[in-house]
This record gives sequence, structure tokens and C-alpha cells, in this order.
Amino acid sequence: MRRLITVLALLCAYGSANHAQTAPAPPAQAAPPPAPAKFPAAKNDYSNGDSWLCRPGLSPEKDACAVDLSTTVISADGQRTPEPWAADPSAPIDCFYVYPTVSTEPAGNADMTPGPEEKAVIRAQFARFVSKCRPYAPLYRQATLAAIRAIAIGQPLPVDRLMVYNDILDAWNYYLAHDNHGRGVVLIGHSQGAGVLTLLIKNEIDGKPVQAQIVSALLLGTNLAVPKGKDVGGAFRHIPLCHAASQTGCVISYVSFRATQPPAPNGRFGRVPGEDMQAACTNPAALAGGSGELHAYLGAKGGGFVGDAEATPGPWLKSGPPIATPFVSVPGLLTAECVNNENGSYLAITVHGDPAGPRASNITGDVVVNGQVLAEWGLHLIDVNEAMGNLLDIVGQQSKAFAASAPKK
Repeated sequence: MRRLITVLALLCAYGSANHAQTAPAPPAQAAPPPAPAKFPAAKNDYSNGDSWLCRPGLSPEKDACAVDLSTTVISADGQRTPEPWAADPSAPIDCFYVYPTVSTEPAGNADMTPGPEEKAVIRAQFARFVSKCRPYAPLYRQATLAAIRAIAIGQPLPVDRLMVYNDILDAWNYYLAHDNHGRGVVLIGHSQGAGVLTLLIKNEIDGKPVQAQIVSALLLGTNLAVPKGKDVGGAFRHIPLCHAASQTGCVISYVSFRATQPPAPNGRFGRVPGEDMQAACTNPAALAGGSGELHAYLGAKGGGFVGDAEATPGPWLKSGPPIATPFVSVPGLLTAECVNNENGSYLAITVHGDPAGPRASNITGDVVVNGQVLAEWGLHLIDVNEAMGNLLDIVGQQSKAFAASAPKK
């Protein structure tokens, strides 16, 4: 199965696949990378609301962020407590989100018609941020799951990787020109989305005037390069890693693995090229270092992607009626700590389950192919969800710090 990771890397200059649990078995030899498109792709019209999954002013029917995010908090003793959720229409900052590899389109690049998979990942990874910021989530013609599977069986589809980046660049430039109006903005991306945002920050933001408007960047499920023992100087020259929730203009980045199943020493996650470089790990549960409790928002039916039946091992409670809300929160179940060793630099997740207790004692989130867990992928599917509450708290505090440091008008 390790060959699958090599194959995916050919596609994932912009990140790694999110729903790879449905991929077929890889061939004996890695296929060559897909050929780029011969002609420049037509530009998307980001003045058209149909080019956005979330954006202020969209009708509820078209706004993928206008969803039910109600949660059942399940304590270790099995007690259920409802937790409502509400957007903040007066949020003082913006969030710009690029989603991971989810498209089920048959071609190498996705089209610009949102499917249930794009809407589901918004609900799982991004919509909850609307309690802290105005949401902007552009559609883009990402590299698809079909492209990944085609490479895996040695029959690559054409994929225009430049178009992937240019779509997000065009959406970002439109947002800056027409929607930003000098507001602070948090950049959020996972996997392929985090990879695209890394390039965008490097090319368009790092060291440029617009950097002053960056509240923070959450680049999750990707290998972000930093020099060993330093916070800046790798992928970015002027944007450091975050060490406190009151710090702004910084980056949070990690790849997550179970503490009992660390990345393989020759794996693709938790490592970057260069003898003096390492993959960034910033623990959202303890930005200053050490271990901390994760405030997860997980799907009531299993993993972070609500309704992902394949990832469902069983109910969250061993007795009683089914959970009625789309999400659950499980206080005390998960802690995290950044680890840097011969296996790489990664966020180690410890599950503190009680098999004799009324609550489920484990979580889902592993990548599964043909019924087998691909340990090389760690908890990639829930990189965002496992720390959603922590990230929301951080963004809320960063928003206040950003407002306090802004020049008075």
C-alpha cells in the first residue's frame, strides 16, 4: 500500500487526497505524472455568486455554510447535553477557505458545479467558523479523486495543475478587490487546499503589503517546511509559526497520527526535503508547547465527514436512542502533543477511552482501502475536526488581538 502514497505525491504538489479510502489497489510500478493541459484554461467569473460555496449575500439555498451544526456533547459518564450553534453576522474578520480533495467528477479536474461532496466538506470543516468570521469559500477546479485513482492503476488522466492554482488566485484577487475593504482575514485549508494556499501565501502574500491583513493561516494536513528549531525561513520567509492565541500574522500547521501508530520513517507525512528542514507542527491544543485537550467536533455517524457510513464503527453511546444532531463533542476523550523524532514531525493524538464506560472508547478518521487501514495516512480525514473547537477559540482570540493592534481610524 505504500506505493499508493508515492502515486498520490505525483498529483499532490498542492496537498494530499482526503477520501483516498475508496482508491483501488496500486500497480506494481508508479505511473508517470499526468500531462498538463496544452492551452490555458478559461478563467472563472468570481463576480458570479455561483462560483462560491460560501460568501456573504448568497441565498440560503446556495450558501453551503447555511447548515445545521448543532452538537450533542457526550460526557464520559454518558450524559448528553445539547449545544446550539449560531453564525455571527457582525463578525469583525473574514475567513477564506480552500477545501481538500473531495470531487467525484470523472475528469482529472473538477467542474464548477458543486456536488454533495463539496457541500459536505464545507459542513464538516468550515461552516462552524462562521461564528467567528465572514465566510468566503470559492469553488475551484481541483484535481479529483478520479485522477488519483487513475494514476494508481497506471492510466493517468490529464490534470491541469496550473488551473487549480490559478482558480484560487483569481478568487483571492477578486475577494481582495471587492470584498475585503481592509479587513483582517484568516486563511484556512486542508490537504490539497492547504497546499494551494501555501503557494498563494508564498507567491502573493509573504513579505508583501497584504501580509499586514493576515490574522493567521491554518494550513492543516500538509507538510509545511520550516528550518529545524526555527519558526520561519522555510516555506515562508516572513510568516512564523504561532505560539500563542494572542499572536497574529502566524501559521498553524500539522499532520495528525494516533500516538500508537506514528508515521512510517520513510512515509510522506511529517517530513519535508532538506537535511536541515522539518515539517511544521503547531499544536492547537497547546500552542506554547506540551500536551493539551482537543475540543473535537466529530460526525455523529463516525468520522469528521458527516454521513460517511464507511467510517462508522458503531454508536457513540452503547445504549439509549441514536444521536439526533449531526455532530458530537466528546470532552476528555482526546489529547494532542507535537512529536519530533525519527518518524517525522507530527501531532500525536492520544485517545483516552474507557472500554467499560457508556461512551464509545475510540474514534474513526483512519484512511481505509479494501478494508485495511493505511497507517501512513494517520488521522488525515479528521485533521480539522479533531481540533475544531481549539481552532475556533484561537481564531476568536486572534481576532481580538488583531483588532487591538489595528491603527485607530
